[in-house]
Amino acid sequence: MTATSIEKVNGHAPGFDAVALAKAEAIRTEAAAKAEALRKEAEGKAEAEKILAAEKAEKERIANERAAMRLEKEKADHAAHLARKAAEKAKADAEREKAEQAAVDEAEREAQQLAEQERAERWWKWGARGIYAVGLIIAAPVQFMHFWDRQRPFLIAAPALLEGLALVLAFGAAWAVAHRRDVAPYRVGIMLGAVIAAGINLYGGLYDERIGFNAGLIGAIASLGGPIVLMAYEHGIAQKADGIPSFRERRATERARREADAAREKARAEKQAAEARAAADKAAAQARAEDEQKRKDADRKQHHPDVWEVADALRSARGAAFVTEQIWAESWLLVTGCKTVGLTLEMEAQGRAQRARVKAATEVPIIGDFSLVESQKGPRAKKDPNTPDGRRNNGGTPPVRRAGESAPHHPIARAQARLEQTEKRDSQ
Repeated sequence: MTATSIEKVNGHAPGFDAVALAKAEAIRTEAAAKAEALRKEAEGKAEAEKILAAEKAEKERIANERAAMRLEKEKADHAAHLARKAAEKAKADAEREKAEQAAVDEAEREAQQLAEQERAERWWKWGARGIYAVGLIIAAPVQFMHFWDRQRPFLIAAPALLEGLALVLAFGAAWAVAHRRDVAPYRVGIMLGAVIAAGINLYGGLYDERIGFNAGLIGAIASLGGPIVLMAYEHGIAQKADGIPSFRERRATERARREADAAREKARAEKQAAEARAAADKAAAQARAEDEQKRKDADRKQHHPDVWEVADALRSARGAAFVTEQIWAESWLLVTGCKTVGLTLEMEAQGRAQRARVKAATEVPIIGDFSLVESQKGPRAKKDPNTPDGRRNNGGTPPVRRAGESAPHHPIARAQARLEQTEKRDSQ
């Protein structure tokens, strides 16, 4: 025989056990499926770790880029801050220099103005006194000629009396100005003395051939002109000492007052115009609000008459002019039982049902090859390593299971059970 046959194996005739072969095939298939599942799980974990590593690297890269950008921004902000500080300092220095220069210019201008005033006052002072002296030189000889009498030589002192009267009163007027006293009596005396002297000079020129009309006339003018000029000078000094503004100052003050009045009138007109515009805008806004409220009332009354009836009753009870949003919300809650205005119980029920379906669909358990990776049971609780194994001393018999020792159902299994119960209830 070319073929070898086995008649007995271990004292028994060989045979084929179909059940054992099927079990072995099932075990082999299950082992292959588990191995495949474990391989896929390992590949998935490796791929996931690779993806996580790539994501981590990308996050670190993005974080580094953001840190670099933030550093660049901080540098730019700091540079801008320094530039702004430098610009502000330069601006402040320029303003300070400008203010100092303006103060110096103002001081120089005031000094020049003061010097000009002093120069003009000095010229005015000595000019007035010079005119008085010239007038005295002209008027005194005329009066000497008029009063000269060999039989009455004492009359030679009359010109000194007449001309000296005005001069002494002028000195008195200057004293009154310096001591802030009333100057009017001195001025009256000056003018009386000047008029008397001028009248005597004019009389002598008319009736005394030795004097002549021309000499009498110029003597009269000299007797009046000198005291008048000196009195005008003393009048200006008195006004300056008393702080009385001049005509130019009064005119400038009046012009400034008119400009201020015009500015106040313009500001008042602008304020009135702004108030008018604000009132018009307010009225237009109120009109728009009233139109919008009418539209809301008509719309609500048409589409929600039952709620509108309650809202109108609440409005009337509270004395409100119209149905406010608060009144409408309270009325909607009273009628429909829903806190959100616009929702009804049917809408709430439908929305909850749809949300339950979405939750159940998103939490459905995995079906397919990966279903063998984990059973419907959740992970077992970790056992204390010091707990003795009861199977070592009882012949391999597992210990008795008690309540609470079994692992809980997996969340996906519970979700699947809820989904099946919901579908069963919906089908009934």
